Amino acid sequence: MKRTGPAIAAIGFFLFAQAALADWTPAKRLTWNPGSSESPAIAVDSSGHIHVIWEDEAPGNYEIFYRKSTDGGDTWSANRRLTWTPERSSSPAIIADAFGNLHVVWQDLTPGNYEFFHRKSTDGGTTWTAAKRITWTSGPSFLPALAADPAGNLYLVWEDNTPGNYEIYFKGSSNGGDTWTPSRRLTWTLEDSLVPAIAAGPADKAHLVWGDETPGDFEVFYRKSTDGGASWSAKERLTYTETDSVRPAIDVIDPDKIFVVWEDSLPGMSEIYFKKSTDGGTTWRPAKRLTWTSGYSSFAALAADSSGNIRVVWQDATPGNDELFTKMSADGGATWTPDKRLSWTSGNSRFLAFAFDSFGNAHVVWQDDTPGNWDIYYLNGK
Repeated sequence: MKRTGPAIAAIGFFLFAQAALADWTPAKRLTWNPGSSESPAIAVDSSGHIHVIWEDEAPGNYEIFYRKSTDGGDTWSANRRLTWTPERSSSPAIIADAFGNLHVVWQDLTPGNYEFFHRKSTDGGTTWTAAKRITWTSGPSFLPALAADPAGNLYLVWEDNTPGNYEIYFKGSSNGGDTWTPSRRLTWTLEDSLVPAIAAGPADKAHLVWGDETPGDFEVFYRKSTDGGASWSAKERLTYTETDSVRPAIDVIDPDKIFVVWEDSLPGMSEIYFKKSTDGGTTWRPAKRLTWTSGYSSFAALAADSSGNIRVVWQDATPGNDELFTKMSADGGATWTPDKRLSWTSGNSRFLAFAFDSFGNAHVVWQDDTPGNWDIYYLNGK
């Protein structure tokens, strides 16, 4: 009888967890590898097929691997290795363009410092072009971020240490990645400019955010292009706080509606904040705080679906370890649903990525060290 209370509590917690995730699938483990599987990225194409890439240590050094699902995440293809290099291949980014082509960019140490390489698939991931090197810099190129507009133009941004400190660079392609524009430096700052994010909308418009330490602490800055990346507006500062505003994420649903989230330590620990523009980045609404938690809320990802619903997913240390949480707005960010916890693990759930499909389902991937090393997990829901 003494064990009845804990048993009931355990059952109650289980039922609570299931109820909380009633509109989400159970988490599905995608990798079982002897080495660490890390830095997942995800894209959903116009057919609703889900494509996941990550860096994996299983070959003895980190290489890029790929899996896909053609049935909404119920079943997945076998792991497919995309790189064979003598040095580390890491931090992959993936995008599905308007024509259904898949584009993968990653950083590779093989040239002697980190440079970017590109592969694409025109048949839904069945076959891939040969790897093509697309940057040649004297300093390392880190953290590629990809976007594609409705016309099929590709936008690539990253942080690069070539000037002696980290600055943001850009290059684009108007022919499906066959050729790329020369690398173009977008920031000239006294301190580091880091972790860029980019989103592209109709009419050759692209929107860029990043964190810049020049003001004395990291703040979020913004630039836009209205001609496919040929020219860019002057940079605009979006945050003014006494603490670091870092790791912004961005999305756009038409030429004018732009949404940005980031983490800010102003409340005393990291919380997630939101900001939007409804006039194409000309003016911005005041920042809105989205989380009030007892643990660090960080690494937020943002996406908006075709109906204008906005979803934010982040990792949160409130449970005692890092777990995934989400919330959503159906009115352009004016109001938000309560926080919903997505993961319950004994390890840490970190470094998530997610994307919407055309039906408004969110597909989330992340790395989790519950198995004893990092592996990739997946779930989806509304």
